[in-house]
Amino acid sequence: MQFIITAVGPDHRGLADPIVHCVTELGANISEIQMFDHDEESLFSMLTRVELAESKGAELRTAAKDISVRTGLSIRTWSPDISGRKPRLAICATYRTETPRAVLEAVQQGNIDAEAAVMISNREACHCLAEEYEVPWYKIGDSDGKADDQRLIAICDEQQIDYVILARYMRILPPASVWQYAGGRIINLHHGLLPGFPGMRPYHDAFAVRMLTYGATCHFIVPELDAGNQIINQSTFSVPPGTTIDEIVRLGQEENEPACLVEGVRRVVAGEVRLHFNRVVANG
Repeated sequence: MQFIITAVGPDHRGLADPIVHCVTELGANISEIQMFDHDEESLFSMLTRVELAESKGAELRTAAKDISVRTGLSIRTWSPDISGRKPRLAICATYRTETPRAVLEAVQQGNIDAEAAVMISNREACHCLAEEYEVPWYKIGDSDGKADDQRLIAICDEQQIDYVILARYMRILPPASVWQYAGGRIINLHHGLLPGFPGMRPYHDAFAVRMLTYGATCHFIVPELDAGNQIINQSTFSVPPGTTIDEIVRLGQEENEPACLVEGVRRVVAGEVRLHFNRVVANG
């Protein structure tokens, strides 16, 4: 059984050793280790992916809690090999309702075999969706929309979230948040084709160079920004010459983006793809 262990905390010597010793003593096979020191923030981050007998899972979680107390690290132990229940989703949105609605609808209809456990936002615009689909709602933004990133992680921990879905969530998660849910647990919808059109205005950027094909990208968020190898799904649409930018944006937002995100989330939840050394690969 696969387990992913993430550790984040104040940087000092010897933080990796107890985690490595713990999993090896339990007889785990280490398949991946990533470590990073954020010097400016004095922050240590680590991801360890191991194969371990399912019967040792409780021992691993107990040992991780002990290491957390001794080192001051924030440690999470999670397995993508979910059995006996549906994966729990946290759907994060800001202004636009089309993409979060599409995910909620796909969950309700069984096209995404998961549970919409919570909706989180830095604004009130999507509160109506949470009420319509009877999903718990949390607003983590202040009057200016600035998000409380630590509260977002705390909610996900409290709700035992498996996957965080950024359905046009218009905030950039800080490195500490990404590391805490690293290993293929954060799924983002970008409203442009990556890597060609990153940034906040991909439709307009593509329109400026006279593109006739536009698209959206569903990808994993990884700790160190890289928009190339984490693509889960991309969908495109073509327009005839002379189509206005307003019509292009409308088609993208109302039709293409929702379909792209739903298929991406479905693939992950169904176990068809996984993240391996920050690259998306077919599972199996």
